[in-house]
Amino acid sequence: MLFDYVRIRFPTTDVKHVIEDILQLKTDMMIHEDFGFYSYPEHYVLGDVFVLTSADEEKGTLLELKGKGCRQMESYLLAQHRSWYDFFMDALGDGGVMKRLDLAINDMVGMLDIPELTEKCNREECISVFRSFKSYRSGELVRSHEQDRYSMGNTLYVGSLKSEVYFCIYEKNYEQYVKNGIPIGDTKIKNRFEIRLKNERAYHAVCDLLNYYDAERTAFSIINRYIRFADKEVDKRRSEWKTNGKWAYFIGSDRRRLKLTTQPEPYTLTRTLNWIDRQVAPTWKMLQKIDRANGTHFLRDILNDVELTERHKKLIKQQTTSPEEVIQRQMEKFERRNEE
Repeated sequence: MLFDYVRIRFPTTDVKHVIEDILQLKTDMMIHEDFGFYSYPEHYVLGDVFVLTSADEEKGTLLELKGKGCRQMESYLLAQHRSWYDFFMDALGDGGVMKRLDLAINDMVGMLDIPELTEKCNREECISVFRSFKSYRSGELVRSHEQDRYSMGNTLYVGSLKSEVYFCIYEKNYEQYVKNGIPIGDTKIKNRFEIRLKNERAYHAVCDLLNYYDAERTAFSIINRYIRFADKEVDKRRSEWKTNGKWAYFIGSDRRRLKLTTQPEPYTLTRTLNWIDRQVAPTWKMLQKIDRANGTHFLRDILNDVELTERHKKLIKQQTTSPEEVIQRQMEKFERRNEE
């Protein structure tokens, strides 16, 4: 079980405070961009860690960590000797307002058969307080708000995507095949169940996590509150239908307990390298062959003449700095406080 999306708004325009005292990162390691999103006019970025800021006190400062951002943040938390629980405690203690929280449960054995669950929805064997569900087959265009919509495989949404809580169940192995070329049969994670929470629902989930320190309890109390897959029994009311065996196993019957895990990953240039591989490398190789055949030096001259911008220099620094060095300043502050 992983955190797969975290968005928190802080009621302050002091972005340095958020970066250095809450994230406990060095501000001078981040790239400043004079544009933003969600109507914020500017932001700071370190790989997939985004901090958006505004002079408008009502907007304050917004932290956004998507999937890769969460994995990257875990590498910093590990270096800081902090957990997600510590981080959320610091964030809420500083007045942080939860805007979104996604909990991802990985199905390693294929117990969540998405086409089968979709059929159960069609047969009204999904007993839920939600009134809607949507399903998409592999390769179908999923709603444009999904960043990875082209690689999610069979996907089932239970609940309205506009509500403060809904579920997304999709084929993670298909996603890894499309993205990384890993054969579907070789992927460790077969399917993924995501609990997507916004605003008050996200806040209450974090409070529950901090109260019990039990991610399985928090996640499955939400799931069991909203959804149950059953097997139809014609002589009984829907509420009395027996819970489907696979679903019972998924929600905890006769299986080991699930724990909150982390998968720390450093910031990499994967997207840039993939773009070079697809768009630049063929032309680069062509020019190399032309240079060799004609005795010219086009490529060498281009590289010699190009000037790196400050943004490029900051990217070099980010890519050649360890997580321990990124959080070194905060560690020194902590040590000085202990000495005092």
